[in-house]
Amino acid sequence: MKAIIFDMDGTLFQTATILEQSLEESFSVLRERGEWQGPAPIEEYRNIMGVPLPEVWEALLPGKAEETKREMDGYFLERLIANIKNGKGALYPDVRKVFGELYESGYSIFIASNGLVRYLAAIVTRYGLAEWVTETFSIEQAATSDKGELVRMIIEKYGVTEGAVVGDRLSDIRAAKANGLFAVGCRFDFAQEQELKEADAVIDGLSELKALLEQVPAKG
Repeated sequence: MKAIIFDMDGTLFQTATILEQSLEESFSVLRERGEWQGPAPIEEYRNIMGVPLPEVWEALLPGKAEETKREMDGYFLERLIANIKNGKGALYPDVRKVFGELYESGYSIFIASNGLVRYLAAIVTRYGLAEWVTETFSIEQAATSDKGELVRMIIEKYGVTEGAVVGDRLSDIRAAKANGLFAVGCRFDFAQEQELKEADAVIDGLSELKALLEQVPAKG
């Protein structure tokens, strides 16, 4: 099986379109209780975008009680999902077009993300991605927070023999290499040039992906 495994946030979904609003809505709860002053830490979140949510709250709420972090984690998830369902988010340009092209070319398409199951399902449903996506894998399904483990699960379940992982962060690139797949870095919103240097190739838009994959030598 030939497979393309996509990251979600910052690769397929323009998380920035709902990030600020959802984070502000979440931190307003802490403000009302007198547990936070000033704006929500948007820039801090952007700097760590792509890490699992428990790590997000460790970074954004240092010193706060674990109960508070869990509460914020749950509330933020609900706000993200509500904003997605209300149409306030957006896919990156050409996602549906590229999915169609890859599908027609014989690739199986998967999503592997550090996002939670309900969050990913909301995006897939809102934008009709299930038409092409074989299955979406969340870090919730893995025993660790290592995205390489998530990619391994896809490979083993579906018998993937060749393909690529497409993502904007180092965790995506390393997940590809740990599993013998081609690593495609996306120079999108949250990408960092130092991380992209480890990719086998880098694209500036998803419309470049199919032509790039046609140049990758087949295994064997």
